[in-house]
This record gives sequence, C-alpha cells and structure tokens, in this order.
Amino acid sequence: MPTMLAVTAREWGAPEVLTPIEIERPEPGLTEILVRVHAAGVNPVDWKTRASGAFIAWGEVPIVGWDVSGTVEAVGPGVTLFEPGDEVFGMPAFPRQAGAYAEFVVAPSRQFTRKPGNISHIEAAALPLAGLTAWQALIDTADLRAGQRVLVHAAAGGVGHLAVQIAKARGAYVIGTARADKHEFLREIGADEVIDYTAVDFGAVLRDVDIVLDNVGGDYGDRSLPVLRRGGHLVTLPGADGMPDAAEADARGIRISWPIVEPDSAGLAAIAELVAAGKLRAEIDRVLPLTDAAKAHAYGETGRTRGKIVLQVAEPGA
Repeated sequence: MPTMLAVTAREWGAPEVLTPIEIERPEPGLTEILVRVHAAGVNPVDWKTRASGAFIAWGEVPIVGWDVSGTVEAVGPGVTLFEPGDEVFGMPAFPRQAGAYAEFVVAPSRQFTRKPGNISHIEAAALPLAGLTAWQALIDTADLRAGQRVLVHAAAGGVGHLAVQIAKARGAYVIGTARADKHEFLREIGADEVIDYTAVDFGAVLRDVDIVLDNVGGDYGDRSLPVLRRGGHLVTLPGADGMPDAAEADARGIRISWPIVEPDSAGLAAIAELVAAGKLRAEIDRVLPLTDAAKAHAYGETGRTRGKIVLQVAEPGA
C-alpha cells in the first residue's frame, strides 16, 4: 500500500509530542475525495487539542489539523463536484479528525470548495477554519447587516482579522481591539476604529455597539456588556471560558451566543467569492515546513501572531 508523511501526537502534551511518521495513505470512499495537501493552516484549536486531546473524535493514529488546501488526487463513487486535478480548500470533519498535517487527506467532497485562482495554496490554507468561524459567528449567528457597529476583540489574530474584513464587506462600521503595533495593519484591512487594549479600557470609550465578537474570553464577555446597545448581540467564541453573567445580559436585553464552527461548503463558497473579489485576504504571519509543526505550535502559543501560521506540505508546483 502507498504511504505518506504525516505528523502525529504520540501523546497529549507540549508541542514536542508532535512527531513526523510514515503511515498508510488513505483511499476515498463513497462521496469522498482524496486531496494531495499543498498547505495546512495552524489554528489555536490545533494546539489546544494537542495539549489535552480535548473533545475531538480522534482516529487510531491521531493527526492534528483541519485547514487544507491542495489538489484532488482521486474521487470516490458518487462524487460529481470535483475531478482529479481540481484545486480545492476546506475544513473537513471538525470536530472529528481531519488529519490536515499530512501529505494526503480524505474527506466528503462537499466539505470542500474550489480554491480561488487569485491566491496561493499557502494563502488558501489560512482561510477555512478561521474564515468559517468568523462567517458563521457574524453572518449566520449574529445576522450582521449593513450600517451596524461591530466590535471585534483580538482583531489582528487569525479569526479577528478575517472577521474585520467580512464585517467591512457587509457594510458594517468596524471597531477592533489590538496592541498599538497592529493598528496600522487593521486600518489597512478596513477597521474604522482601533483601540489599544493595553492602554485604554474599551468599556469606557464605546457605547451603542450592535455586535461584539469576543475572541479572548475571560472577563471580556462581562466587560463587553455595557458597550452593547439594548437588543445587541454578544458572540463569544471561547464558550464557557468567556460567558458573561447571564442575568446581567438579560437585564440589558442582550443576546449571547456560543457558536462552534462546522464544515460548511456554502460558507466556504461565500468566503471564496470575497477573496476572488479582492475583499478578503488572509494575513500570513509565517510559513514552516510540515516537519516543523512543533515549532509552529510553540510560536502560536505565544499569542503574538499577526494573522495565521501555515505549514507547507508540498513544494510549490508539486
């Protein structure tokens, strides 16, 4: 049987548990495609699940990662959307194992969409999980509309910088919190207002916000309640780690939501349209080879990234 290079977590723990191995290459089944991975995005959920195993339904050989951009190598019975040679990107399987840190991935065809032709596989691999998280939070959950005021916490991070652009493309007035050295970047991608959270209490300077997207957790949920208008919407991505006082939110007439990202070909297609139109781009902080996945996780855990970390799996043109 043909084999492939993959990165497994030999146990749950520090970044050093990530180990390159040779394993059997998967084959596509009914409605599935086999994708030759060119690049794999790295997300906070990757290092959080690597540390503890968390809530993921792992395979017999645990392989981390969900962001995939690559070329269709083979299709299983029943697949009509793609054929070998098509360039695709997606976030398959979550919260089950997708195994993106590998040379090949097999998954249902409708959990991918065509890669926009105006970006590279490196750029495309940075989009699926973070982009779908932002899209599902702002568009599907909060029903963002033109003219609304949106506050994005950790606006220069992986999800945050894509949320800023998606909100701006929808005609919102976008406010972002970030360190001062990232303000110019945020203005470049469309933020109307930026706040240095290390120097200014956002709760003291903001009011009448329609939607808050909390990428931070901790006390940010409670601190965000006063800035929301009555009838506003707080979308908290850290979930239980960032839930504000429910009674206080209820008294203020504020809705709270905790979405968990799901595979979503329609959302991916909408993201691809924005990319093709030049309204959305992924900021790449750094690119590392697949075998340096441990280094990628160690860097990501510093919390100082601007945009996304990406693992290059295949050489350009491969």
